[in-house]
This record gives sequence, structure tokens and C-alpha cells, in this order.
Amino acid sequence: MSSAPKTGGSYRALCCMRLGAPEDVLEFADMPRGPVPPGHVRLRVRAAGVNFPDLLMLAGEYQYKPPLPFIPGFEAAGDILEVAADVTEWQPGMAVLVHCRTGAFAEELVAPVAALLPKPAQYSYEQAAAFPVAANTAWAGLVARGDLRRGERLLVLGAGGGTGMAAVALGVQLGARVIAVASSEAKRQAARQAGAEITLDSGNPDWPRELLALTADHGSDVVFDPVGGAAFHAAWKTVAPNGRYLVIGFASGERPSLPANKLLLRGAALIGVRAGEQLRRQPALEPLMRHNLSNWLVSGQGRPLVSEIHPFNRAARAISRLGQRQAVGKLVLRIA
Repeated sequence: MSSAPKTGGSYRALCCMRLGAPEDVLEFADMPRGPVPPGHVRLRVRAAGVNFPDLLMLAGEYQYKPPLPFIPGFEAAGDILEVAADVTEWQPGMAVLVHCRTGAFAEELVAPVAALLPKPAQYSYEQAAAFPVAANTAWAGLVARGDLRRGERLLVLGAGGGTGMAAVALGVQLGARVIAVASSEAKRQAARQAGAEITLDSGNPDWPRELLALTADHGSDVVFDPVGGAAFHAAWKTVAPNGRYLVIGFASGERPSLPANKLLLRGAALIGVRAGEQLRRQPALEPLMRHNLSNWLVSGQGRPLVSEIHPFNRAARAISRLGQRQAVGKLVLRIA
């Protein structure tokens, strides 16, 4: 049974009007409230996660380039206001979290039911809003693409950020021995609390040698790399024979290259991971992913570390903070 339609009126949203730095391109606007399409729900957004791809999308440097103007934001948590007539498993008043391509930086969001997960009561809206993107990326990389196995050594670069910490936590849950590399003691401490067995300083140029020494020259069976740049070349030195190197992103701003003969000599696989495209390309994975992420969410083992909560009117500042690479864990906007 659908709820009474709430078409008409407007809601407040943060819009990207042109491409550039967050402070220069984001403006608040009143958006008209349209109907809820079949298979969708309307949410009152309580909180929205901030992610590095937000910064890239505003600059026109992300893989997906929505037409201008657009409402940024990949993830949110809130309460269902309205459901389409064909939606029966969700009802108004339910608290949920959602993963979307755009639209989370707004007071309201219309989303397909396939993008929803129930919000556990023990999670705040801010914690729930920080879960979907990092968890989806970690699962797509370590499970769907990396085939991480119990007992393997997993190296996570950028381990103090939201995506890196999710990879650490999921790697531990999957039974891997996790090695975390991060740029500050605060980030390394957070990675240890998430379950990392070994933490190394990315500012030390000898960290690959340290890793090999600590693993009796075995190295890394799987590398989870959202950083790129110089970190890529350093981490490649640690890849074990038959290892899998997961290219997640390029937070460093540099897209590295690797001669093909190094793949041959190492006997390793270089694997690109586009988490947002995974289900669009392989829809048969959707039930498995939802089941896994639901269990991970409810267990509390995937609870993200939210280090900063910013008010909605300081969204540009929060996004810019990610570009400074100072934040530990996740940044979140409090919308309502």
C-alpha cells in the first residue's frame, strides 16, 4: 500500500552549478517535489556521507559525469516519507540508508528500493550514512573482484580513510591477515582498532622493505589501493607471486602505469574495481551483495568511524577537507 502522495511543494538541496572547487560551484536551491516513480521511495534525509569522489565529481574528474546542474552525494540515511504504489516491503516511517549515484546532499531523496538497507537501531543516522559507499567498495574489491581468502595477507593503502578502514574491517571479517599503511599515527591507530595486524607509515620510503621483513619475504597476496601515485609503485614491490592488485582509485591525484613485463615476471593480476558499476554490469551479484552487506551492517563489525559531523550549510568546507587528506575515517553532513 502506498502512502498519500506528497507531490508538490519543494525541498532544499545543494546543487553543483558549474565545475570547480566546492566553495566556488555549490549553491543551495529549492527543488520542486515530483512524483515517486514505480519501485521507488521518497526519503527525508537526516545525514549524508562525504566521499572523495564528491570532490572529483565537482571538478569534472570522476568517471561518471552527470549533466549540470546536479545534486552531489553518494550516500544518505533517513526516514521513508512515501512509497510508490507497487512497493510493499518498505513503509513510511522506516529508517533506512541508501547508496545512490547523485542526490544525497538534499533534504529529500527519491531512491529505488534496490538501493535501500534498513538502518539498525544501534546506529545513529550519521553512522548509517557513512556506511554504504565504503562498504560497497570494500565488498566489490575484496569479494567480487579480489576473491580474498582466509589466511591470506591483505595490504590496504590509505587505511585511515573511510574506504581503507572498511577494507581493513572486511578483510579481518573474511579471515585475512591485514597490513595497513597510513600517513599519520592517528590513522594507523584507527586501522589497528579496526583489526589491522600490522601498521606501517606511508611517509617512510622503506615501508615495503619492512613489510617483506615482517612477512618473511612472503609479501601481499592482495593489495587494496585507493591511493595510486607513488604508493602504487611502492606497494607493487610487495606483491606475492599469483597475487592480486586491486586498483580502487587515485586519491593521490596521480594515475600510475605499470610495464606489462612486470605483471609477467611477478605472475600477478592487476584488477580494476569500479564498485559503483559492479551491479550494473553483473546484476546477478545484487542479492549476494545485499545479503553480505546486511549481515555486516547488523553485526556492527562494519560500523564506520565518523570523525567529523558538519552542518548542511558547511558542506563545501567538509568536501574540501577530504582534499586536504587530514580526516580520519568518514566525514558526514547533518542534513535535518
